[in-house]
Amino acid sequence: VGADMSVFGYVGYPGEPALGPPTFMHRFSGMDDPAAPISHHWLDSTHITYGVLTAGFVDGNWKIEGSAFRGREPDQFRWNFDPVSLDSASARLSWNPTSDWALQISYGFIKSPEQLEPDVDQHRLTASASYNVPLDHGNWQTSFAWGRNNNQPGHALDAFLLESAANWNRHTLFFRGENAAKDELFQPPSPLAGQVFRVSAFSLGYVYDIPVAEHLGLGLGAMGTIDALPGTLTPAYGGTSPASYMLCTRLKS
Repeated sequence: VGADMSVFGYVGYPGEPALGPPTFMHRFSGMDDPAAPISHHWLDSTHITYGVLTAGFVDGNWKIEGSAFRGREPDQFRWNFDPVSLDSASARLSWNPTSDWALQISYGFIKSPEQLEPDVDQHRLTASASYNVPLDHGNWQTSFAWGRNNNQPGHALDAFLLESAANWNRHTLFFRGENAAKDELFQPPSPLAGQVFRVSAFSLGYVYDIPVAEHLGLGLGAMGTIDALPGTLTPAYGGTSPASYMLCTRLKS
């Protein structure tokens, strides 16, 4: 292997297969938002898989990797361990053209990911790009991601995410906008059960960090979210756009 080349292997229980962009709580543009994205199950929901085997090859700014993993998401009993079953597979190609750009495209077959729909498998395709801007006293990163879940049997559903976060000194400002196609908003016997609707969510938030120890800060934050729904959902969800807010605290090193 040359000076710019390397090979690697990874075993995780639980772990994260080579599928999707960095998980939202690990990418700078999303880690300060206290809410999970509505596009989570299109992009990075496999990050807590019970059983992962990954092998990869790096050549300069390029990386290619493949994984075998358990497709079923962890059940509601989070205090125990789920059985290992390497019934799913994925592959990811990443390219970092500069130190501030990160791009990836990935594909995965996920065997029976949902406990409530055990007979449904997924073919997932994702692509993402993150751009980073170092600041004099902080950092600014913006990410755009697209994911498609082709359910077998079922629909092919797309989701889009755009998020950005900047911190300087003790301040952090973050934004997230999303649009996702959903087919589980209604259940039988509703005549709308199984129909596909596109929903959107837009969030804006702020966190102020108070130093409590060396390299440790207590963050006090707030965020607000506005959802946009199609008019056909008005009888069930009301005539105004749902809105919510959240107050949060966190410790961050």
